Amino acid sequence: MLKSQLNHIIGQILSKHPDLSDIILTAGKPIQVEVHGQLADARISPDMGNLVPFQVEAMAMAMMGSDLRLYRDQARTGSCDLSYELPGQSRFRVNVFGQKGSLAVVMRKLAMHVPSLEDLALPQIFQDMAREKYGLILVTGGTGTGKSTSLAALINEINSRESKHIVTLEDPVEFTHPHKKGVINQREMGRDFDSFASGLRAALRQAPKVILVGEIRDRQTVGIALEAAETGHLVLGTLHTSDAGQTVNRIIAMFELSEEQLIRSRLADSLKYVVSQRLLPRTDGGRVAAFEILSSNLRIRDVIMNGETEEKTFYNVISAGETYGMATFDQYLMRLYKEGIIAEETAMLSASDKSRLKQMIDREKSLKGEKVTDIDGLELDLDYENRNR
Repeated sequence: MLKSQLNHIIGQILSKHPDLSDIILTAGKPIQVEVHGQLADARISPDMGNLVPFQVEAMAMAMMGSDLRLYRDQARTGSCDLSYELPGQSRFRVNVFGQKGSLAVVMRKLAMHVPSLEDLALPQIFQDMAREKYGLILVTGGTGTGKSTSLAALINEINSRESKHIVTLEDPVEFTHPHKKGVINQREMGRDFDSFASGLRAALRQAPKVILVGEIRDRQTVGIALEAAETGHLVLGTLHTSDAGQTVNRIIAMFELSEEQLIRSRLADSLKYVVSQRLLPRTDGGRVAAFEILSSNLRIRDVIMNGETEEKTFYNVISAGETYGMATFDQYLMRLYKEGIIAEETAMLSASDKSRLKQMIDREKSLKGEKVTDIDGLELDLDYENRNR
C-alpha cells in the first residue's frame, strides 16, 4: 500500500470521527475507532469490511516506511513504536505488534499543537511544578490516561517562562516543542539513544537544567534519575502505577533489601511531586481527568523514610494535606461530583476507598436534602417483643 493511499483512509476516518482517541487495525474486524472510551467500526468509503492479515501488514509497512530499525525491533521483540503524521491534520503514536501470526496496529491520536496548562485545565499545582529548580517529579497512571499530554504541557510552561536547556528522552517523540525562551532538544529511543538508562546517563553530560524521561522502567533508570535530581537537575518522568502511594512503593521495590534504607533516604530528599491520573466519562459527554496529588512535606518524607503503618499511610497523609495542594483520588472525584461533571456511579467505580467516598457523597446529598438510600418503608416494630413471647 502506498503511503498516499493510507493517508486517504486515515483522513476519511478523522473527518467522520473527529473525537476519536485511537485507531485499531487487526485481522478479522473492520477498522476500529475508540471515541470517549468506546470502540466502533470506522466509517470509510469504500467499506473495507473485515480486514485480512495482508491488508493490516500493508498498512503497517506504509507507516514504517524504509526505517530498517523498526523492522529489526519488530522482528526481535515482536513490536515496534513509531510516530506517524498526516500532514496538516493529525499526528499519531503508533505501536505495530504481532498477534496470532499476523500484525496488528494501534494508533494513538496526538494533538498537533503542544498543549498549555490552561488548555488542559490542569490543577494549579502544575504551576508550582514548573517553578521547581531541581528534584524528581513523577506523573503516573495507566496507558491512555494522559500522562504524556500533561508532561508536554508542563515542559511547554517551563520552555515559555525559563531560559533553560531542556532535554527529552521519548519513545517515540510525541509532541514537537518549538524553541521558546528555553532551548529544547528532543531525543527518540532507537534513533538517538538505545535505552532510557543510557540516554539519561548521556543527558548528564549535555548540560541540561530539565530532563524528561519518557518512562522509568527499571532500577538502573531510577538510580540515574535520582543522581540527576541530586545534582541540581529537574527530572520529570512517568511510571505505570495507579496512585501516588503505589508509585513510591514500586520504586523502592525495584531495589534489593540491602539497599532499601539508602533508596528511601535518597527518594525522600529528591521526590518533589507525584501526580497520578485517571480519565473518566463526563456527564455531558467526553472525558475529564481526575488526579491524585502528592507534594513533598515533612510528613510525606517521614512515610517514605520509615514506610507506611496502619495509622500513617500515604492515603491518610495526602487526604490531610489540602493546604499543600494535595488531594486523594477520592477527594478529587468528590469535587468533580459536586460540580456535576461526573455521575455518582462514575465516581464510585473509580474510587480508591469506596466506603470513604460513599460517606462523602451521602453527606453532600444530606446537605442538599436528597435521599441517601434507596430503601423505603423502614419503621420501628414496637410489637416485635410481644409477638415473640
